[in-house]
Amino acid sequence: MHCRLPLVITLGYKASAEQFGPQQLLDYALAAERHGFDSVAVSDHFQPFRHTGGHAPAALPWLGALAACSERIRIGTSVSTPTLRFHPSMVAQAFATLGCLAPGRVWLGAGTGESLNEVPPLGIEWPKFGERLGRLREAIDLIRTLWSEQRVSFEGRYYRTVRATVYDRPEQPVPILIAAAGPKAAEFAGAKGDGFITTSGKPRELYTDTLLPAVERGAQEAGRDPSAAERLLEVKVSFDHDIERARADCGFWAALALPAEDKQGVDDPLELERLAAEEHVKAESRFIVTGDPDEVVERVAPYVEMGFRHLVFHSPAPDQRPFLERFGAEVLPRMRDRWGQPSG
Repeated sequence: MHCRLPLVITLGYKASAEQFGPQQLLDYALAAERHGFDSVAVSDHFQPFRHTGGHAPAALPWLGALAACSERIRIGTSVSTPTLRFHPSMVAQAFATLGCLAPGRVWLGAGTGESLNEVPPLGIEWPKFGERLGRLREAIDLIRTLWSEQRVSFEGRYYRTVRATVYDRPEQPVPILIAAAGPKAAEFAGAKGDGFITTSGKPRELYTDTLLPAVERGAQEAGRDPSAAERLLEVKVSFDHDIERARADCGFWAALALPAEDKQGVDDPLELERLAAEEHVKAESRFIVTGDPDEVVERVAPYVEMGFRHLVFHSPAPDQRPFLERFGAEVLPRMRDRWGQPSG
């Protein structure tokens, strides 16, 4: 028998903009709220991971619609890149507006980006990681300055503003959660972020020996309490009582299972689709594939033990409605019974 842990856990839904158009995605997000999910995280991509059947609705106006139509769920990006495709000042303005529309319910998820989303619309040469992290560092500083001061004249290495003011700001500042897949970004997340975002399905040691220690190290070196930051994990789960269908559904996301070196610098969805087909990758390797709600809980338990308290579930199903209904009825209550009630 499991003892109930004295935890607060947030259970969210990943609105996969790569797979669905804007209205359908909004309908699914609102269904997630009705079925008991606590949050909705939307991807912010200019292009999807595959061309065939792919979508890429713009995250910022979409979040505005969700803010206006929803009532209680927390909402945010997982993640935006406030450095190239978007100038940090525009991100500051957009998320301040979202924070006014949905007070206390919005977060900004930020990361260093992918060439897939920045190179095609801008026609730029993809910067090396050091520059991308430097841009993110400066962008976060500028965003927070614009949220706290008026007539901001900012002269940075990468960005400049002249007497810029974000006139409409929420009373409660929007938290910034920083995504990381490696130690340098994770350390930055600990030092400067209100939280940390990463994804499931990778070797346990990456979390326990690399990412989480780096987050803590960054926080401690910055004089911050590591336990105060939110830890958000995207959990890939194909939950269906028909296991063969659950496995087949993962196929849309085959590019996610490509080795990192094969995806690095690829900025064409058709090329990612070709690589995934050519290498015969099995997308289900990145997903929890099951029809057993207790198995989902057990497979998620190690992440909760690592300290992740905000779990966002990403389903690959082509029709998300059955997933939302079943997961809401069968899995969420088990998780809350074991780990506690939702925040807020």
